[in-house]
Order: sequence, then C-alpha cells, then structure tokens
Amino acid sequence: MSSPASRLPVPLPAPARRSQRRLDPVDRLLVEAQRALDTVFGQPLASRPNPAGDLPRAELDPAQRRHAAGLMRINHVGEVCAQGLYYGQAAVAREQSTREHLLEAAQEETDHLAWCAERLRELDSRPSVFNPLWYGGSYALGVLAGLRGDGWNLGFVVETERQVEAHLDEHLESLPEGDQRSREILRQMKIDEARHADNAEQAGARVLPPPIPGLMAAASKFMKTVAYRL
Repeated sequence: MSSPASRLPVPLPAPARRSQRRLDPVDRLLVEAQRALDTVFGQPLASRPNPAGDLPRAELDPAQRRHAAGLMRINHVGEVCAQGLYYGQAAVAREQSTREHLLEAAQEETDHLAWCAERLRELDSRPSVFNPLWYGGSYALGVLAGLRGDGWNLGFVVETERQVEAHLDEHLESLPEGDQRSREILRQMKIDEARHADNAEQAGARVLPPPIPGLMAAASKFMKTVAYRL
C-alpha cells in the first residue's frame, strides 16, 4: 500500500523558455515588405465589427454615390498612409514602449482600412490607384520622423491624428444625408484617432514646430484632391 506522501500530485516540470529570435536586417526588410503588400494589395481583416453593423443601405442617386465613394476613398487612402507612417516610425523607434504604442495604433488603423474598403465595395467603387505611392511616401516620412527621437516621433502622431480628426468632421458634414453606413464608420474612426493622439500626448509627445504642421496640412490637401477622383 502506498504512503500518503506518494499519492501527492507531482508537479510538472516548467516548460523550457523559448528564446526569441532577433531579426537580422534581411528579416526586417522582408517583414516590412510583407506589411506593405498586405496594406496596398491585400484585403486586411478588421479585429472589430464594422460600426455600420446592420444599418440599411440608403438609396443614393448617381451623384450622391460618386461623392460618398470619393470621400470614402480619401479615408481609405488616409488609412493606407497611417499604416505606412506608423510602421515606418515603429521601425526606428528607440524605446520598446514607443514601438508598442505605434504598433497598437497601427492595428486599429487596420480596422479602419478594412471598414473603408468594405464601404467602397458597397458603393461599387475602388481604392486609389496611387496607394503604392501613398504608402511608400508615408513610410519614408515615418522613418524620418522616428529618427528625430521618440518625443518627436510621438509628436508627429499627435499632429497627424488632430488633422485627421478635422477632415473627418468635414466628411461627416459633407456625406449625403441618407448615407448612415459611411457616417457610422467615420464616427468610430474619429473616436479612435482622438484616442491615438491623447495616448501619444500622455506618452511624452513633443509639439511640432512651424512650419511642419503647415507642410503636413498642405500634403494632406494634395492627397485628398487626388484621391477623391483617383
């Protein structure tokens, strides 16, 4: 007969700790290339439900449909740019906490990208033909911002998101009155963008000096003008 001690549960050995492989420059290049391809040519999946939910699709006349599609194409381009910008910034961020902040924001921007793409399909339209250019330019800009240091890196996030909030307000006013599906998507996007800016401020963002905000606004205006039609 076994003793009570022999019937005690025997603890399992602790699992061996897996060493995290550090990526070499070639690995990093491949990761960034895959992200670019997924953003520009893939169909990213949202991690959250579409805010439009089961809202009915409004009957829009051809002019209203073209206008709504033009606005949603601008917003889709904005999310392509956000992906490039955040991934570029994260690639050169100095602190792990800053990198995690940027990648977390990029994940929510992926939701926006998926929602805008879905709405464009519902409107029988398509994304901008210049998306590869928008992504590449934004990625380069993100790297340049990140090389200035994490404070400036986060400051760039704040300024970008505040400007995005402003143009979302414009689009919410400009959308056809009956297009509630587009409107609900933009409302949730605005909430998320405001939170990204607030989080970056709390993480130590620096205020960008002139003329950087003005140059950013001018570049955004050019992008919106082109993306509305193309």
